[in-house]
Amino acid sequence: MTVAENLVKMKQTIEQACRDCERNPDDIKIIAVTKYVSIERTLEALQAGITDLGENRKEEFLKKYESIGDQATWHFIGSLQSRKVKDVIHQVDYIHSLDRKSLAKEIQKRAEQTVPCFVQVNVSGEESKHGLAPEDVENFVESLKAYDKIKIVGLMTMAPHVDHEEELRAVFRKLRALRDIIRDKNQPHAPCESLSMGMSNDYHIAIEEGATHIRVGSSLVG
Repeated sequence: MTVAENLVKMKQTIEQACRDCERNPDDIKIIAVTKYVSIERTLEALQAGITDLGENRKEEFLKKYESIGDQATWHFIGSLQSRKVKDVIHQVDYIHSLDRKSLAKEIQKRAEQTVPCFVQVNVSGEESKHGLAPEDVENFVESLKAYDKIKIVGLMTMAPHVDHEEELRAVFRKLRALRDIIRDKNQPHAPCESLSMGMSNDYHIAIEEGATHIRVGSSLVG
């Protein structure tokens, strides 16, 4: 199927999820995850009306950026090694994987303007996943107060690959509750209003639990 056809189906699912939880579909940002996808297919996504693209590897991101540039809003969604920050920091618009002080220090050192970041949280506690433990997030966000090149716009998580809906909901709810705590502190460096959660297999559930940014690959551009 074309990306445009996939997008029509996805928007229908989003609209239904939003009806179920009384939200506005316009409040949901679709990030097309283009890893493993050709530049031609990525351009097709842009032509279909997608404005936000997500990449998780430096090399692939830079290759696509070279062809597409500022036609898209770029989200770096994978684990980012500190030594690679200098290679992407002036091209990315959002970083979804801030999870340690060493990375924050490198962003602060290399950035020429404020970078909107999501703090990655390993809500499920899986060893295979990156991110802070939920109990460490508040102190971590607090510690970034002096970093004027970093703005914490929200939290991000990856749910486990399970079929049990309630288990997924529990992960998303926990992230939302944590987001609410940080947001309600009204810290200038951490407005923390957004939730980056939900992928191709579970984005409708994530939306019902408060997602503002969904990261979808296979069901949209795959």
